[in-house]
Amino acid sequence: MREFYAAALPANLWNWVAVWRHNYLAWKKVAFASILGNLADPMIYLFGLGFGFGIMVGRVDGASYIAFLAAGMVATSAMTAATFETIYAAFSRMHVQRMWEAILCTQLTLGDIVLGELAWAATRAFFAGIAVMVVATVLGYAAWSSILYASPAIALTGLAFASLAMILAALAPSHDYFVFYQTLVLTPMVLLSGVIFPISKLPAVFCDVARFLPLAHSVDLIRPPMLGRPVSYVALHIGALCICTVLPFFLSVALLRRRLMS
Repeated sequence: MREFYAAALPANLWNWVAVWRHNYLAWKKVAFASILGNLADPMIYLFGLGFGFGIMVGRVDGASYIAFLAAGMVATSAMTAATFETIYAAFSRMHVQRMWEAILCTQLTLGDIVLGELAWAATRAFFAGIAVMVVATVLGYAAWSSILYASPAIALTGLAFASLAMILAALAPSHDYFVFYQTLVLTPMVLLSGVIFPISKLPAVFCDVARFLPLAHSVDLIRPPMLGRPVSYVALHIGALCICTVLPFFLSVALLRRRLMS
């Protein structure tokens, strides 16, 4: 057991920064195109549904539909950016490029690598979420001050979904399996988490399911500041996202140790 902790868990509180910095330097060369890519999908939803469907819907929970949707798109963008960075870029560094095996020959442990990858995925999620939020603010659907309040929630959303996606990266034999996660997990989560329409309008059974979805907790942290309202049950939402960060982290480290070091 002692060998497991020494080989698999982070060696200290700062080794992961080396992994984060490596990924940042590689990403910096294509940063502008990357951020534009992160904006494309949420902007299609925002303008397509917001201006099109929003004309028929009118106001939702006391706000214009496009303002309501914009907050959901911020959380969704953070979720998508963190997930894709983990299941595609991090998985490629581990499985295709074999970069993790080379790093394990240094003083860094597997835990350091995983923590650095999660921190980088959360950074990507932060950039993606803030980019959508800035666009929404420029268009007048949120106050500039709301960016300050929502920023920690966006980063925590990225950590939670990166940690969950790392389990998939640890188990998947190849990239081909990731489409099932996108189709069977992420897409239904968007529909059930209050991103496009209020959870209260769903049947009771789906309302109960939504309480356990990390994206729903993220939306409940991000939407109120963007609409100029106080956040309810802050500790509950933060606690749920922290659980979705910490528990999958330890599980993914155990799975990756069996995959890479057995």
